[in-house]
Amino acid sequence: MVLVQLDAELDLLETALDAAEAGRSTLLLAEGAVGCGKSEFLETAAVRAACRGALVLRAFGDETERQRPLGVLGQLAHGARTAGAELPLPRDPETAGHLEHRQAFAAGVHRLTVHNPVVVCVDDLHHVDDLSRRHLLHLVRGSRMARLLLVYTTPLPTGGGDPLLGTDLLRQPHLVRVRLERLRRDAVRVLLGGRAGADADRMHRTSGGNPLLLRALLQDPRCRPAGHYAQALLACLRRCGPDAGQLAAAVAVLDGHGGPGLAAELAGGPGTAARATAALTAAGLLDGARLCHPAARDAVLADLDPGDRRTLQRRAARLAHAAGAPAPVVAAQLIGARHTAEDWVLPVLRSAAGQFLADGAPELAAACLELAHEAGPDEAHRADVRIRLATVAARTDPAAAETHLASPLEAARAGTGERSWLGALARTLAAQGRVEESAEVLTRLGRRPAAAPASDDRRPDPLDGLSAFPRWAAAEPERPAHPSAAQRPVREGVHPAALWAVPDRDREPGAAHAAELYLRGAALTDDTVTPVVQALRVVLHAGGAEQALPWCEAFAARAEQRGAGGWYAAFAGLLARARLRLGDLDAAAGAAAGALAAVPERGGSALLCGVAGTLVRAYTAMGRLDEAAGVLSRPVPDSLAGSVHGLAYLRARGQHALATSRFHAALGDFLDVGRRTKAWSLDQPRVLPWRLDVAAALLRLGETHQADRFLADQMATRDAHDPWLRGMTLRLRAELCDPRERQDVLATAVDELRRSGDRYQLALALADFSEALLALGEPARGGMVGRRAWHLARECGADTLCERILPGHVQEAAAAADDGQPSGADLVATLSESEKRVAMLAVYGHTNREIALKLYITVSTVEQHLTRVYRKLDISGRAELPVDLQLAAAEFA
Repeated sequence: MVLVQLDAELDLLETALDAAEAGRSTLLLAEGAVGCGKSEFLETAAVRAACRGALVLRAFGDETERQRPLGVLGQLAHGARTAGAELPLPRDPETAGHLEHRQAFAAGVHRLTVHNPVVVCVDDLHHVDDLSRRHLLHLVRGSRMARLLLVYTTPLPTGGGDPLLGTDLLRQPHLVRVRLERLRRDAVRVLLGGRAGADADRMHRTSGGNPLLLRALLQDPRCRPAGHYAQALLACLRRCGPDAGQLAAAVAVLDGHGGPGLAAELAGGPGTAARATAALTAAGLLDGARLCHPAARDAVLADLDPGDRRTLQRRAARLAHAAGAPAPVVAAQLIGARHTAEDWVLPVLRSAAGQFLADGAPELAAACLELAHEAGPDEAHRADVRIRLATVAARTDPAAAETHLASPLEAARAGTGERSWLGALARTLAAQGRVEESAEVLTRLGRRPAAAPASDDRRPDPLDGLSAFPRWAAAEPERPAHPSAAQRPVREGVHPAALWAVPDRDREPGAAHAAELYLRGAALTDDTVTPVVQALRVVLHAGGAEQALPWCEAFAARAEQRGAGGWYAAFAGLLARARLRLGDLDAAAGAAAGALAAVPERGGSALLCGVAGTLVRAYTAMGRLDEAAGVLSRPVPDSLAGSVHGLAYLRARGQHALATSRFHAALGDFLDVGRRTKAWSLDQPRVLPWRLDVAAALLRLGETHQADRFLADQMATRDAHDPWLRGMTLRLRAELCDPRERQDVLATAVDELRRSGDRYQLALALADFSEALLALGEPARGGMVGRRAWHLARECGADTLCERILPGHVQEAAAAADDGQPSGADLVATLSESEKRVAMLAVYGHTNREIALKLYITVSTVEQHLTRVYRKLDISGRAELPVDLQLAAAEFA
C-alpha cells in the first residue's frame, strides 16, 4: 500500500543496492512517523536484496528487546547461522561493550561480504538494546568500503530519544536519509481504485493519511468499537510511547475544548506534550486540538480504565476552571467525572445548562442539571433544579417533563415550598396545561388581589410572559378549583386556565390577526413555546382551520429540524386538530400518530393524552373502533384530571363510547367536560362543543326532552351564530322535529356546514338529509343527496358512514377508482361557470325554482343550463349528475 507514492525512495534503494554490489557501503536511514510504512519499506529492501542474491540479516527492536543485552545482535547472528555462516558474539555482557568485541563483530560481517553482498536490516533502531546499538554504530563507522548495505528505521526526530545516536549517524558520509511521509489525498484515491472523490476524501480525513490506519479503515469502514480501525489506532499510540498515550487521552477527554495549552497541562506539562504532539501530528493522529476522527476519540476513551478516566476528567475540570474556561467546557468534564465536591461546581453546572440550552443541546443541559440536583445542598435548590429540568425535558419528552415536577409539587403541598421556587413551579405547571395544580401552587404562594396589591410586595406575577397576548391577565378570574385553595387568601391575577382560553371573536375580532402577527416574529425557544401554542390555538379557533394549517405545519417543521420531539408533538397535535376540524380524517390521524411517535413511550403525559384524544376521534369517525380502543387502553397520568389536555381526552373517550353503544359512559364523560370547562372559565363551544356531545348521548338514550334543553342552551351561547356550531346543532335538533320540518332544518344545517369547511360534519348532515327526503317520498332528491354524502364521506375516510349511506358499496368504489375511466372532475371542467353554478345547486337537491331564486335568473334559464350540462356530461338527467361538483363560494349556498 505504501509504495504508491515512493518512487523516489525506491530509486534510492536500488542505487544503494547497486553500490553495495560494487563495494561501496551505504547506510539507508528510513525515518517516518508511526504507521507510515517504515517496516514495509524495510521489508521491500530485504526482498529486493534477496532477489539479487545478497545475504539478508534482519532484526527488530522493541520495548522488550531493550531489556535484553545483545538481543538484537543475537537476532542478526541467528540469521547468519540460518544461512550457514557465523557471527562472533561476546559471551559476557559485562565486557560486551569493549572495543575488541565490537571490532570482532564488524570483522565477522565483513567476512560474510566476501562471497555475496550483505544487507543488514534493523527495524526500530530507537528500541534496540544499548549493547547491540554500540555494535551497530561501530559497524556503520567501519564499513565505508564494503559490499554492505545497512538499512535502519527510526521515528521522526521529536526532541526525545538518544541524541548521541542521531549525531553519530548524521556524521557518516555514506548516510542516505529516506523520509517516509503520510499518504496524500491523490494517493488515497489511487489506492481506492477510482472510488468517488468524496469517499476518498473521507477515507483520507479519517485515516489522517496514515497507511496503517487506512488499511484498517478499508477492513472496517464503519469504525466499529473494538474493530480494526480502533485496534490499529491504539497500536499506533502505543508505538508512539507513553507520553503520546497520555496526550491522546487528554485530547480525547477535552475533545477540542480548552485549546492545546490545557491538553498539555493535563498530559504532564508543556515539555512532554510538545514531543508527544509532534509524534501524533506526524502520524496523522492529531488534527489540531482533536484526534483525527470521532471514532479515534471513542477508541482512546474506551481503552482508558474507568477510574483513570474519571480522575483525568476531574483534573481537567479543575484545570479548566482555574484557567477561566467557559462553563460548558468545565461542565463537560464534571459530568464525566461525576464530581460535585467543590463549592464552585454548582454555579458552573447551572451556568453551563443555560448555555447548552441556548446552543440547542438539551441533552447536555439536562445532564448538567441532573448532576446539580445530585449535589443540591437543600430542598430549595433541588426543587429549583427539578423545575428547570422539566423545562429542558419538555423539548424532547413531555412525560419526563411532567414527572420532574412531582417532587417539587409534593413539597409545595407539604407546606415546605419556598417563594423562591413556588412561582417557577406554578408557571411550569401552567405551561404544561396542568391548570388546577398551578392554581393550587399560586394560592399557596399567597398571591394578592390585583386591585389592591400590598405596598411591600410588588413581585411580578409568575405567569407573566406565558401568553402571546398582553391582555390575557384582564380576563375575569374564576374561583379556586382545588378544595384546599378556598382556605387561602384570594389570588392576584387570573386562574392559569386563562392561558388556554381563546379570545371571543365578537369582543376581539382581530384576535386571529394579532396571533398571526405574533407568530410571524416568534422565535422558537423554551420561553416562547407556550405563547406560540396559544397563538396557534387562537388562529385555529378564531381564524379557522384553513388559516391555521400552514402555521401549524411551519412550527412542526421547525421543531422537527431542532430535534425537539416534545415541541413537535405539541405542534403536530394542533395540526391534527386543524385537519380534523376540516373533516380530513386520514390526515388528522396521520398527524396525531406522528406526534405520538416523535416522543419516547412512557407512562403517558397530559399533553400526549390530548393528542391521543384527537387520534381517537379520527379513528372513531373512520370506523376504526378497535384501533381507537387500543389508544384509549394506554395508561394516563394522575395529573390528567386537572389538565386542559384532559378535556380533549375525555371528549374523545366519550365519542368512542357513543360509537360503541355505551351511551351512559359517553354521557358521563361529556358532562364531566362541561363541568370542568365551566369551572375554569373555558366554556367556549367553538373549542369544545360539549353540549352537542351531551345532546347526542341523550338522544341515543331516548331522553329527548333533556337533549332539547342542551341544544337550546347551545343556541343561546355567544358562539351560536358560528356556521359550524349552528350546523351541528341543527342536525341534532332535526331528530326532534316532525318529518316535514326535519327536512327544512337539515337543509339549513347542510348550508351552514358547507360554509364551515368541515367536510365530515357536512357528510353527516347530507346523510341525514338524504334519509329525510327518502322518508318523505322524494327518492330522486334523496338519492342525489345520498350519493353526494357517500362520496364526501369517502373522501374524508369515514368508511362507517359510507356503509350507512350505501351498504356494500365501499369496495366497489375502491375498484372503480382504479378502472382508468375519466373522473367526474375532468368532465366538470368542460362546463361554463354559469352551468357549473346551476349544476352544483341541482346536485344538492334544489328545485329549478329554488335555483332560479338563489341565482336571480329565470326558471327557463335554469332549464337551458341543465340541458346543456346533461349534453356535455353525456347523462340523461339530474339523477346522474356527478358528485364531484363543489360549491365555489358561500353565496351559492
